[in-house]
Amino acid sequence: MNGSRNTPLAQQAAIQQGKPLEVFWAFLKLGLTSFGGPIAHLGYFRAEFVERRRWLDDRSYSDLVALCQFLPGPASSQVGMAIGLGRAGWLGLLAAWMGFTLPSAMALILFALSLAGFQGVAESAWVHGLKVVAVAIVAQAVLGMARSLCPDRARAALAILAALLSLLLPSAFGQVAAIVITGLLAWWRLDVIQAGAAQAHAYPVSRKVGIVALLLFAGLLIALPVWAAATGSSTAQLLEGVYRSGALVFGGGHVVLPLLQASVVPSGVVSNADLMVGYGAAQAVPGPLFTFAAYIGAMAQGPLHGWLGGLVLLVVIFIPAVLILIGVLPFWQGLRHRAGMRTTMAGVNAGVVGILGVALYDPVWTSAIHSRADFALALLLFGLLTVGRVPPVVVVLLAGLGAWGISVL
Repeated sequence: MNGSRNTPLAQQAAIQQGKPLEVFWAFLKLGLTSFGGPIAHLGYFRAEFVERRRWLDDRSYSDLVALCQFLPGPASSQVGMAIGLGRAGWLGLLAAWMGFTLPSAMALILFALSLAGFQGVAESAWVHGLKVVAVAIVAQAVLGMARSLCPDRARAALAILAALLSLLLPSAFGQVAAIVITGLLAWWRLDVIQAGAAQAHAYPVSRKVGIVALLLFAGLLIALPVWAAATGSSTAQLLEGVYRSGALVFGGGHVVLPLLQASVVPSGVVSNADLMVGYGAAQAVPGPLFTFAAYIGAMAQGPLHGWLGGLVLLVVIFIPAVLILIGVLPFWQGLRHRAGMRTTMAGVNAGVVGILGVALYDPVWTSAIHSRADFALALLLFGLLTVGRVPPVVVVLLAGLGAWGISVL
């Protein structure tokens, strides 16, 4: 980040400093290696774009994470798209989405088309090692964000409060409640002077464009069911169900399973057995869980199936996430620079640290650490990341090799 003044021209120059191809390659690397679910993805993003590339500062990143936790849709994908948008404009948004999403989508479509040949992948030692490395990545993110965003006792207390609320209410509602409460407490009692450290991070979205995006989001949510009911088309019903699932998901990609299940199983588009097999495979690939829709499209019975069905449903399930993000960003970037909002966000950011700390335990730790050997591997990987400064891609490869070695022994 340079030291340019926070003027509209400086902000616009900062927006255009990157190129879409640069954004695509950066996110493609993450799309090929980011295992562990949405919380782990946020850790990978912070390591890559805040610490390594410095495309935005820690406070801007944490503000963006807090915003996307409020929005329906896949939070990590929305954070990634916003980073691409801020770096290289609209093509940057598309490049970030494609780079991060296509690897897992292609893998799931291939899995659907060649189901028998891929049985057992989700239980392999290699995939287990990739889950273990997610523990190290998230631990590094929690440690780094705690140092930056909880530098005093008051904000550390807010982080602990958020963690306790998330443990008492282990759901998307609990996370949102923790963010709201820590933000309100900060606004009411916290005396924080933000020392102007956060350089304004602007996005090339006008308020008019934001309003149009919000109207499209709501319009499609209303029009698609009407279209499906009026035509009785199985294709229309499939598209409507997938769009609705993407529009109503709060709390991350795991929540999308019951919504998609209710949309496609009763109609016979995909059997429940095939759905659950695909969901297991979705846990074993990098990238966002929303790419599960590509598997459903490839397995679907009807006009949409195979590669075409997979790609169409992949796009449809992400459309609401893109529209709501574009709709909110121009209003968010104006509010976040007001004094009262900055104080509130100081509390919200502390709350995010607490929520990430809980997520480090469940589901990241609980799904990966099953033995002393797993813990030893995670500790080694954490040391390589934090002390050895080894690139995350290398650490991911070492994790797979380490887990394979443990399974052999």
